[in-house]
Amino acid sequence: MARKLKSDKLLFLATLLLLCVSVVMVYSASAVLAVDRFEQPPYYFLFKQVTWAALGVCLLSLAMRVDYRSLRQPLVIWSGLGLSLVALVAVFFGPDINGTRRWLGIGGIGVQPSELAKVVVIIFTAMMLEQRMHKIDEVRYALGPIAGVTALVCGLIVLEPDFGTAFTLLLIVSVMVFAAGLRYRYIIGTALVMAPVLAVILASADYRRRRLMAFLDPWADPLGDGFQIIQSQIAVGTGGVVGQGLMGGVQKLFYLPAPHTDFIYAVIAEETGLVGASAVLVCFGVIVWRGLRISAAAPDAFGSFLALGLTMMVAFQAFVNISVVLGLMPTKGIPLPFVSSGGSSLLVSLLGMGILLNVSQHASSNP
Repeated sequence: MARKLKSDKLLFLATLLLLCVSVVMVYSASAVLAVDRFEQPPYYFLFKQVTWAALGVCLLSLAMRVDYRSLRQPLVIWSGLGLSLVALVAVFFGPDINGTRRWLGIGGIGVQPSELAKVVVIIFTAMMLEQRMHKIDEVRYALGPIAGVTALVCGLIVLEPDFGTAFTLLLIVSVMVFAAGLRYRYIIGTALVMAPVLAVILASADYRRRRLMAFLDPWADPLGDGFQIIQSQIAVGTGGVVGQGLMGGVQKLFYLPAPHTDFIYAVIAEETGLVGASAVLVCFGVIVWRGLRISAAAPDAFGSFLALGLTMMVAFQAFVNISVVLGLMPTKGIPLPFVSSGGSSLLVSLLGMGILLNVSQHASSNP
């Protein structure tokens, strides 16, 4: 029988702890920035983040109470896909912000349709895999619709341009398909076909080539393309074991680019040291662990694939963000889930956790 009142407490606690970290660190990272660059009160970004966090918690609570199995209804899935595609096209008619068109203004509030599209594609993929996994090796029948929808969504996201989000979505879907039992030869074959395509995409834009070169040797241009990586590593290195103390970081003072968004993990490392940075990693580790346990204990294939996809959404995004901060990957504008300042990513991440917690309520055994 479904355990309708028993969500995964560890998963909920880890998510809540990351939200608390977000509220504290967004204020620490953005107070001076808000006053000097944006000519706003020091608590400007804090107020926005608290507002988004409160809305996100309400969304999480609502998602926890909606039976996840209702999400596989055709009306829900096709409406979600249609809305996402329309929104992804609509951004091209919006304003150009720093050379990209990723935002859609709704009531004076900017949202990123690509964030919602990730969840919609995960739900669609879970539904298709549940229906067709018994013929998973009949690629055209089982994977044709998944490949078509994923390629269309990823293509629109790349055109924004946002290669990082598109690649992350592609990885999520790949893991879900692999978990459905697709043979290794198909995975390897697809990877070999996609490799030159990804190489062309990387080489097609000058800024992507420069980011790759800066990753390989940031000190070749320390005041230009290598500046972000170098300043981030300095922030992490000066944090030591216990950090410089809250509000005591120096790199956020106009050295780190976007210290309250893409590079907030560097601020955490500088101000709370190895202890604080490790605590954040532990929280993400708990989310991935519990998410995989929930996927294994789900009462049906749809719930299992859905839980896996939502878990990978958080895992891959956190991995990419932290890897960029540590200089292990080329610079990409991907926020740290639950922590970075920003509404779209926070709302979608909390929505995903709400759905995941609902799956845990219906698990066939205690995960």
